Amino acid sequence: MNVIETNIADVKIIEPKMFGDDRGYFCETWSQQQFEQSVTGKPTHFVQDNHSKSVKGTLRGLHFQRQQAQGKLIRVISGEIFDVAVDIRIDSSTYGQWVGIVLSADNKRQVWIPAGFAHGFYVLSDSAECVYKCTDYYHPQSEQTVLWNDPNLDIKWPVHAEPLLSVKDQHGLLFKDIRPLVV
Repeated sequence: MNVIETNIADVKIIEPKMFGDDRGYFCETWSQQQFEQSVTGKPTHFVQDNHSKSVKGTLRGLHFQRQQAQGKLIRVISGEIFDVAVDIRIDSSTYGQWVGIVLSADNKRQVWIPAGFAHGFYVLSDSAECVYKCTDYYHPQSEQTVLWNDPNLDIKWPVHAEPLLSVKDQHGLLFKDIRPLVV
């Protein structure tokens, strides 16, 4: 696998090695040993896998959990998304900064977002299916949402019309109004 650094050191893009011929291709999408050696540098335990399908124009996020903060390894198996991670770790030198990455079934990239980040994505294709591994269980009682279009974050979403949002995402908090995480 090829690991690509982003402007936030702990967020990594992962490109699998592809082996293809006229029959199709093969790639290894997950290896505990390689992930810990090349991405996190420490033991990382995943406890839950999630799968979502969304239609074009859907924006999910920016979500995080105050308790049971989740690290996420995200990939797209159908379609294309613009994936965003916002650093909400108060003791981080990149606190309040964001990374945006195009993930697609075609580019086969994955992104590692450690605990301590708000996460969201916008669907660019007609539909998209995302699968992601999480380092902790979903804890709805402590989930919070940062408003996707917070002017202070100034995320450069590739949105050309009003996105499709859940009620929860329509009522997200401004970044300045959330309590930062200590991870």
